[in-house]
Amino acid sequence: MKLKTVQTEKVPAAGPYSQAVVFGDFITTSGQIGWDKNGVIVQGIENQTHQVFKNLIAVLHAAESDLDHVMKTTIFVKNISDFAKINEIYGSYFTTHRPARATVEVARLPKDVLIEIDAIAIKK
Repeated sequence: MKLKTVQTEKVPAAGPYSQAVVFGDFITTSGQIGWDKNGVIVQGIENQTHQVFKNLIAVLHAAESDLDHVMKTTIFVKNISDFAKINEIYGSYFTTHRPARATVEVARLPKDVLIEIDAIAIKK
């Protein structure tokens, strides 16, 4: 089996990395941040969290998957005090299926965003 890289125009282009990599039925996404397809950072933790999910959904779709097939996520957050807001929004996207998850507070994220989420999934 070969590794397949994933790239969708619905999310800003990745730098020297792929938006996702597929190996067989397994998909690993790169961290998604709160910017729209034009590269504009949305403002506020709630808006950024929703945008992260829009981007994650687009990348998973391009990799022939969706949120119902996510096995694990990692949330990187600039301020752990935002956890309750993030958790509420997160729960609105994972309503019946609950993947494993880790949440980590970090000092700084790319483009000075407030949140980044990556995922491991399988194909539909």
